[in-house]
Amino acid sequence: MPKKSSPPSVLEPQCPSRLVLDRIADKWTALVIQILARGTRRYAELQRAIGGISQKMLTQTLRSLERDGLVQRKVHPVVPPKVEYSLTRLGRTLIEPLHALCRWSEKHLAELQANRARAKAAEPVAAVAGHD
Repeated sequence: MPKKSSPPSVLEPQCPSRLVLDRIADKWTALVIQILARGTRRYAELQRAIGGISQKMLTQTLRSLERDGLVQRKVHPVVPPKVEYSLTRLGRTLIEPLHALCRWSEKHLAELQANRARAKAAEPVAAVAGHD
């Protein structure tokens, strides 16, 4: 009788689903998906819309998303070349969960910043107290 395989679990160290989680949990992926959720964009439009992303990082992110079947790259046969990016059917399934994650980040930003400030203020005391 064949051994029944267990379902994928990101908690298992050798499970390939961790690679998927790594891709979709990346901040640049989340931002590219958010922009492409609004419609097809050219490379320069994506770069302008995503503040702080380097050309190298945007290129790497788009290539990874295309390889994973989340983004479609369409090259139009014109001079100069016109390349457009859009979400695939699979890529569109990420819009809602990534949108929720982005909104959560914005909603709780002040609280997270306050927590970090408190932790940072407590660091010197903890460091000195640890030497007693």
